[in-house]
Amino acid sequence: MSAAPQTSPPLEIAQRLAVEFDSRAEEADRLGRLPPEDISALHSSGFAAFSVPKAYGGSELPLADCVAAQLELAKGSGSTALIAAMTLHAIGHEREQRSWPEALFDRLCSDVAGGALLNFAASEPKLGSPARGGLPLTEAVPSEDGTLLINGHKTWITGGDALDHLLVRLRFEAHAAIAWIPSTTEGIRWERTWGDGLSLRASNSNDLFLEQVTVPRSHLMEDKPGKAVPNVWFPLLIAATYLGIALAARDAVIRYALERTPTALGKPIATLPKIQREIGGIDIALKAAKQFLLATASDWSGDPADARAYLPQTTAAKHLTDVTVRNVTDTALQLAGAAALERGLPLERYFRDVRAAPMHPPSGDAALEFVGRNVLGV
Repeated sequence: MSAAPQTSPPLEIAQRLAVEFDSRAEEADRLGRLPPEDISALHSSGFAAFSVPKAYGGSELPLADCVAAQLELAKGSGSTALIAAMTLHAIGHEREQRSWPEALFDRLCSDVAGGALLNFAASEPKLGSPARGGLPLTEAVPSEDGTLLINGHKTWITGGDALDHLLVRLRFEAHAAIAWIPSTTEGIRWERTWGDGLSLRASNSNDLFLEQVTVPRSHLMEDKPGKAVPNVWFPLLIAATYLGIALAARDAVIRYALERTPTALGKPIATLPKIQREIGGIDIALKAAKQFLLATASDWSGDPADARAYLPQTTAAKHLTDVTVRNVTDTALQLAGAAALERGLPLERYFRDVRAAPMHPPSGDAALEFVGRNVLGV
């Protein structure tokens, strides 16, 4: 696995990948399986290394450039783009806060620069949202030889067995911690639990079982959710993923309106004022959400000391995106009528995929309350 030297601008790389991913996206969704060709393309393109520091062979792009590239990538396949976003945000955030042991940061950055993919393994069947705190049942127990013995069950690990590295949230001596576990470690087992749900069926978000997994003590990092620097990369890259899907829906419904020519009308439905109004509303909503998202990403200073003050803006951008993508894909589905319910058009897939947007925090009432408290100063 080796990433090619990046000689093309990031947006060109993202657009080229999107075209390639799009050619496989319908079948991947129908089968509920991540195309291995998508992962090979990610490996060789260097896309996941956009947030890696230049010292390790990455592009060290600012957050705004990564968000712009993610928007383009997601137009091709939301499922594969979500996998890429997990690596981008993890390395980008850590590049700024540098809380990991230096040796671990060096290793992961070098591997990602070479094409590797990684993700956190946080959710569990009984834990609920990791964002709300709580101690995982997954546990690391010290062994007499100085290693750690890890057992546990993790859910919704986007990327699944296509990942090269796992950052597993667990308990260690009654405290929260994170353990780095290479995906080739003995005792790792994946169970196919994803693929036929509502959204992102090809994201490989399967269950992870850790069964007598042994790692060196040096793979353990202390996790301090209440004291950690907020990750501003995550909500903006997640928002970009779903907004990219909605932008693809816009393009698809425009093509449909220009091509659909009922015999009773004798001309494309794009000539109808009602259709024009609907398309206009879709376009305006998406442009507003995109501009706000890109402006928010551009405003980020990159200084961890600014992260908490910056959170209300990232939360607002994420929430606006969540609402916009659901409304837009709903309108697009209705505009196309019964034809949109069939796989002949990708609109039903886009509609389903963006339903997952508010499942990533911050979202919903919690997001609005947080923004509201900030505005009110209470």
